[in-house]
Formats: sequence, structure tokens, C-alpha cells
Amino acid sequence: MRLAVNPTRMELLRLRKRLVVARRGHKLLKDKLDGLMKDFGAIAQEYKELRLAVDEELPQILKLFVLAEATSSRRITEDALELSQQDLQIVLQPKRLMGVQVPHLDIAFGASMGGYSLVHTSPELDQAISSLKSFLPKLLRMAELEETVRRMSFEIEKTRRRVNALEHTVIPRMVETIKFITTKLDEIERSTTTRLMKIKAQRLAQQT
Repeated sequence: MRLAVNPTRMELLRLRKRLVVARRGHKLLKDKLDGLMKDFGAIAQEYKELRLAVDEELPQILKLFVLAEATSSRRITEDALELSQQDLQIVLQPKRLMGVQVPHLDIAFGASMGGYSLVHTSPELDQAISSLKSFLPKLLRMAELEETVRRMSFEIEKTRRRVNALEHTVIPRMVETIKFITTKLDEIERSTTTRLMKIKAQRLAQQT
């Protein structure tokens, strides 16, 4: 289906310029889509692996805390956790990936508030606290990747729609309209040439 335009030379020139821009835009968007898909595949794979690791580690850590409480007492465990508190600094530093703003978390542990007595606590508590400290960065990284995957999925879908619109609708309609205008202009030119030849022939006939 062609565009609703007047078949004039001015319109033909304008459409040809628009077609050049549309084709250039289509190529740039297609390259962007390819780049997004490539990066998305790597990020999605990392997210999948990290998600599996988190899902496997979290129950084990919780189990250690349950064992720690069972082998001593809740009060002792809670006091030990209170004494072993440590600040966790999280700074959001957004970055751009193929034109998409994605989150990036800078993580740093602050100074520990102190320590607890090892006499009344169980080894499971030590292991649980140590495991939790190494687990938290993985959990935050997983959250970072999950949001990155979501944003990139949205951008990929948006870019794919624009590529398809240009490839299957906008550019074909422009091409068809240019052919239509070219045909019409050729017909007008032939008609004008024929009419001029008839006028010329009539004048020659009148002169003889």
C-alpha cells in the first residue's frame, strides 16, 4: 500500500531522501538489535547461573543458623549476631549498555562492630555468619542482573518492533510510492511529448 501523496517531482525527490534516511536508520537499528541480542545472551546466562547458585546456597545458610540456634540458644545466637553486625555500603552507579541504562551496584563492607565470645557459641554460627557475608554480594549481583535482563528485554522488543516496521511497512511503502510517482511522471512526460509533436506537426502542415 503506497503513501497518499501527489505524484510530483518535488514529492519524488523528498521521498527518495526519506528512503535513504529510512534505510540508514534500519541498518543502524539492525546493528543495535544484533549487539543487544549478543550482550543479552551473555548477561542472561550469567544471571541463570547465579540464580541457581543463590537458590542452592540460601537454604544451606539458613540451615546453619537453625543448627546454631539448636546447639546453643536463641538468646546467645541473637546476642552474637548483634555483636557481629557490620555495615554494608551499597552505591548505585548506573551505566549504559548499547544505549540502555542498566544498574550497577558498588558493594563494600564497613568496619565490624566487634566480635562475640566463641566459648558459648557453636561452630555452625561462625560458618553461618561467614557464609552470609560471602553470599550477600552474590544476592545483590543477582538482583542487578535481573533488572538488567528486564530492561534489555524491553529495549530488544522495542528495537525489534522498529526494525520490523521499517523493514516490512515504512520502506516498502516508500519504494512502492516512488515507483508509482515515477510511472505517473513518465506517463505525463510521454503525454506531453505526444501533444507537442502533434502541435508541431499541425504547424508544419499549416506552413505548407
